[in-house]
Amino acid sequence: MKVEVKAPAKINLTLDVVGKRTDGYHDISTIMQAVDLYDIITLEDNDSGAVTVSCNYDGIPCDDSNICAKAAYRFFDYCKTDVKGVHIDINKTIPAQAGLAGGSSDGAAVILGLNVLFDSMLKPAEMHAIAERVGADVPFCLEGGTMLATGIGTVLKKMPSFNCYSIVICKPDNVSVSTAEAYKKVDALNPHPSYTDEMIKALFSRDMFLISTTIFNDFELALQIPEVADIKRIMLKSGARGAGMSGSGSAVFAVFTSDRKAKKCVEALKSIYKETFLCKPAKKGCFVV
Repeated sequence: MKVEVKAPAKINLTLDVVGKRTDGYHDISTIMQAVDLYDIITLEDNDSGAVTVSCNYDGIPCDDSNICAKAAYRFFDYCKTDVKGVHIDINKTIPAQAGLAGGSSDGAAVILGLNVLFDSMLKPAEMHAIAERVGADVPFCLEGGTMLATGIGTVLKKMPSFNCYSIVICKPDNVSVSTAEAYKKVDALNPHPSYTDEMIKALFSRDMFLISTTIFNDFELALQIPEVADIKRIMLKSGARGAGMSGSGSAVFAVFTSDRKAKKCVEALKSIYKETFLCKPAKKGCFVV
C-alpha cells in the first residue's frame, strides 16, 4: 500500500525568545502560519522490517538521522509495535535550513501517513504526543493554520485566521543558519516588550496595517544577515505591506494585499535568488492526498 501526504511550510509572523530553560532549550512565544508551499512525502510498506528514506534534494541525509526516519521510529515505539517495513520518499520543494520547518513538516507527514498506512486509528492528541517527541515545530505542522506557540514551541493555541492576498518567500543562495549559533546570539540581546502579544491583538482586530507592522523576529535582530536585509528591501520596494525573516533564518517572507504586486516581487527576486515562491496562507497542516 502507498500513502501520499502533503507537508506545508510555515512562517513566523512574530518570534520572541522568552528565555533559556534549565534543560538547555529556550522558551519562545511565536505566531506560526502555515503556507501552501509543500513537500510531498510518499510512504510505502514492504517486507523488509526496516525504515528506509530517499530524497530528491541535495544534502539531505537518507539514513536514520533523517527526521522522517526518527518520526517513524517514534511512531512504532508509541504504538508499542515492532518496526515495520516502510520506505519514505521525500520530494522536497521547501528549502532546507531556511527557518520554514520543512524537515519538521516532513516528520509530521510521516506520523500522519503511518497512521493511515497501518490503520493505527490514533487520535489527533496521540499524534501530537508523538510529534512532540520528534521536534519542536512538528506538532504545529500537523495542525497548520494560524497558531500561537509557546513553551519550546509545542504548546499550541488557535488564533484568528491570517488572511492576506499573497505571501512571497525567498531564501538567499548559500546562506544557511545554525540554530544553536542563532540562539547564542539571541541570548545576548537586551530584553524588549512582546511583539507576539501585539500580533495577537492585531490578528483579533483583523487590521492588516497592524498585522504587517508588527512582524518581528528576535533571530533577524540578532543575526543581522546582509542578504536578509537586501531581500526585504526588494520586497518592500515591490509594495509589500510588511516583511521579516522566518524562524532562525535565512528565508524571508513578505505579505501583500495585491496579487499583482506580489507577482512582480517574485519576478524581481527570482532573477537573483532561485528559491523564491509565491504562496497563500494555508488553513490546515499535513494532509493525505
